[in-house]
Amino acid sequence: MEYELIIVGALETNCYLIYCPETLDCAVVDPGAEAEKIFPEITRLKLKPVMILNTHGHMDHTGANRDIKERFGIPLLIHSKDGPMLGASDQLELSLFLGARESPPADRFIEDREEISVGHCRLKVIYTPGHSPGSVSFLGEGFLLSGDTLFWGGVGRTDLPGGSWKELEESINSKILTLPEELIVLPGHGPNTTVGQEKNLNPFIP
Repeated sequence: MEYELIIVGALETNCYLIYCPETLDCAVVDPGAEAEKIFPEITRLKLKPVMILNTHGHMDHTGANRDIKERFGIPLLIHSKDGPMLGASDQLELSLFLGARESPPADRFIEDREEISVGHCRLKVIYTPGHSPGSVSFLGEGFLLSGDTLFWGGVGRTDLPGGSWKELEESINSKILTLPEELIVLPGHGPNTTVGQEKNLNPFIP
């Protein structure tokens, strides 16, 4: 399993193309904005998008869902607890600033511990609420897509509607920091890190 990073939108969201090197089937993870930057990378790598995955429902991670879905006709997947955020009116006022479009509804909801096939490869869903009620991370071969749950030297904010510091703390300590220390963490914003680095150096983790 391989990945390509594309930084999109005013909040510099990390959109990832997660793909099988044999079949070139691809999951587009968190297309937050600027579909015009995502499409050329898909073409350059000769990828075949098969699904859109959202780690959570905030518009800076979902703002190009509609463009990707319209171009490729592929399903959109998100956890059920964040499903109502897609197209929610309280997020629409942010759309101009973020360069985002209202997301279509999910085609299917994903659940904790579910395994999602991308070609011959698999992503495992890990339910990591706290930043939002339905935040998830995706565990691949040697890496974890952590969304806005865990960053290099930081953690997700919990002051937005549905956020919970208690849940975030539990998600990080019991579901992420228990993974192998060498595992690469691919966050929703900012640079890559590892489980070990955050376990030992992150000042926000008690």
